Amino acid sequence: MLPEGLRPILRGLVAYGLAEAGSRILRVFAIIVIARQVPPAQIGVAALALAVFEIVRVLANSGIGQRIIAASDAELPGICNAAHRLFYIWCTGVALVQLIVAAIIWLAFAQGEIALMLVVLTGVYALMPGGLVRVFLLMRDGRLGTTARIGAAQTMLDHALSMALALAWPSAWAIVLPKLLTAPVWLILVRRARKWSPAPGVTPAPARQFMRFGAGVLGTELVVAARQQLDKVVIGALLGTEALGYYYFAFNAGVGITNSFIAALSIVLFPQLCSEKDNSKRRQRLIQATILSLVLFVPIIAAQVLLADIYVPLLFGAQWTSVAPLVAILCLAGIPAIFGALCTAWLRATGQPERDAAIALAASAGALLALCGGTSFGLTTAAWAYVAALWLIQVPIAFVILFRLPGRTSPTFPQALNGASS
Repeated sequence: MLPEGLRPILRGLVAYGLAEAGSRILRVFAIIVIARQVPPAQIGVAALALAVFEIVRVLANSGIGQRIIAASDAELPGICNAAHRLFYIWCTGVALVQLIVAAIIWLAFAQGEIALMLVVLTGVYALMPGGLVRVFLLMRDGRLGTTARIGAAQTMLDHALSMALALAWPSAWAIVLPKLLTAPVWLILVRRARKWSPAPGVTPAPARQFMRFGAGVLGTELVVAARQQLDKVVIGALLGTEALGYYYFAFNAGVGITNSFIAALSIVLFPQLCSEKDNSKRRQRLIQATILSLVLFVPIIAAQVLLADIYVPLLFGAQWTSVAPLVAILCLAGIPAIFGALCTAWLRATGQPERDAAIALAASAGALLALCGGTSFGLTTAAWAYVAALWLIQVPIAFVILFRLPGRTSPTFPQALNGASS
């Protein structure tokens, strides 16, 4: 019998899993159509533009929404009023950063088309603030199935539009434009799913309540995003583009499949930990979630590792058979990713986002340095070094944080923030 506290976590993971599965099926068809219709050079232009867009968009993960999830009922109206205003200010700032990057790409690298794409994609930041408060209220309400369905609907529409545009207008814009065209759909779905408007006469919460927590969350997001991008840069720079092609494929065919599901773990667990104010019960829920996560994800990762020699050539073609061992090695990075997601949820729920950022920095720096050192001995050794560093850093730290002696307690989220600001 599953404990009561774990049922919403399992429901949330199942919702995100089903949504992700549906999106990935449509993504395969989109890739096939785009590969047949759009010239490789244009695909490269779109890939570079979207890579820059995704890196800049990490700045939007400012931690403001997590404060909404953790707010008490009494302080929620003031928190939401302040968050609504801060979302507009912050997204405007992110849009300006993207425009500056676009200008640099245009002036310094003479890539006018990519710069124009980045300018067009700033329209996304004009639409985001109108729905962000509602998204985090949905998470606070425990309606994670709703947020998963909205995200899946947007992603699937993105893929469908990409296919349609690739057939009608085979260019890089067929891949880039759907990112902007689906943003209004996301906004409409979010506003229909959760009604909210600024509470009249309620003073917005002070900005300092968001600043410390937001800085920690943003630091973690930036460091993780850097690790996810810089490993490709390291391989390409030190081993060449052919090795990068093998590594990129192996990563996406292996741990890339499970990473999105594992990332959902932190999203699902965080509001559940925030809703439990009794520290001993909250830690018990964390331990139960840890066991559930290992039971769910470890068999999948083990199957990927053990069956890579079979499923890689079967799914992706015989030409990738030689890369199967590399896929198996990189799949092992999924285990420390589980512990990283659990630590992120716990440290953010207990008002310690700066510790989460420090751990992410240590793991990213260690993994990238190990990767650099491993390239001296070839791609396989580099992959082993990358994975080993994540195991040696993330797993021991997670055990210290998740399974420390019960005599030590952590404050609840609001208590931690109030203590820091006093």
